[in-house]
Amino acid sequence: MEEIVLVNLIEHDPDALLDHLMDEHGQAILNLAYSYVKDVEIAKDLTQEIFIKTYQRIDQFQQKSSLKTWLWRIAINHCKDYVRSWNYRNVITTEDNLEESLSLGENTEQQVIKLEEESQLLKEVLHLPELYREVIYLFYFEESTLKEIAALLNINTNTVKTRLRRAKELLRQRLED
Repeated sequence: MEEIVLVNLIEHDPDALLDHLMDEHGQAILNLAYSYVKDVEIAKDLTQEIFIKTYQRIDQFQQKSSLKTWLWRIAINHCKDYVRSWNYRNVITTEDNLEESLSLGENTEQQVIKLEEESQLLKEVLHLPELYREVIYLFYFEESTLKEIAALLNINTNTVKTRLRRAKELLRQRLED
């Protein structure tokens, strides 16, 4: 749907807008939440909370950015708040469900090789410090532009570039070890 149509839904049919946002961005928001908490069930809960918060605040959307950017800003802030919360520090997270976030390729042998490579890379990405992990995730997994990432994180575009470069250096070092 075009942005103008979506903005009109805010006033006329917020339920339909929420349905559209969930269909269009639900999996990506779930992946984002997972990148913060590294637990599938907690990520699902966070995703639900994010969409509830979005619905409750839909009338506060001021059209200073796209709806997608606004939704992602809510999602990132909610995930960061959760990670800083007392609840998160008292939950033991595991990476048992790591394979749930990976997709498989063509034949069985290729699938296994690809899964192992992606699993190792994802494990290393998940162990990066948060400020590097979020730019790597947004740039490579969500294919956001540098400008979009800068807007989402309220940082300068050059800062995004620097964090990407440093994150790639860290990943390269960790994967070589």
